[in-house]
Amino acid sequence: MLTEKETTKLSKLLSLVLRHDPAHLGLTLDAQGWASVPELLTQAQVHNVPLTLETLVHIVETSPKQRFRFSDDQQRIRASQGHSVEVTLGYEPLTPPELLYHGTAAQYQTRIAQDGLKKMSRQQVHLSTDVPTARTVGSRHGRPVVFGVDARQMQQDGYLFYQADNGVWLTDEVPARYLQILPNAQ
Repeated sequence: MLTEKETTKLSKLLSLVLRHDPAHLGLTLDAQGWASVPELLTQAQVHNVPLTLETLVHIVETSPKQRFRFSDDQQRIRASQGHSVEVTLGYEPLTPPELLYHGTAAQYQTRIAQDGLKKMSRQQVHLSTDVPTARTVGSRHGRPVVFGVDARQMQQDGYLFYQADNGVWLTDEVPARYLQILPNAQ
């Protein structure tokens, strides 16, 4: 079995390939973002990446963020959300919790407070169900700031929400009027 460091490195490679750049390993994703597991394993070997089926299963099953999902027959794999390549994940609109949260770095606070949350290079905005998760997300790029999102009002106003397989909430945008900085969450 691989070390934790090696497993993390492979998980990051999977994120790159299954969310942003499948061609990095010579893969093609279908319209729903699925990649063939046998093809992924073959291409990994061609590119001298030590990825086996056992390691792939371990990454999918033990990832704390549950970024990846196998098809029921384990012949395909995809990222649960976070794509910058065009895919249709097929999630149905759902009623979100009353409040959701978005963590970001402090340097983006003013722009977000003015312009709202935009999907930027990804297909959708990612939202968390709790403050600690949002704070962790925000801390990846500096001092974290957490915004509360009035998801209930957004939905009443016609915005759609989806929930990824790993529990992350997704929406196309969050206008500034639905955002509130949580001063005690920093």
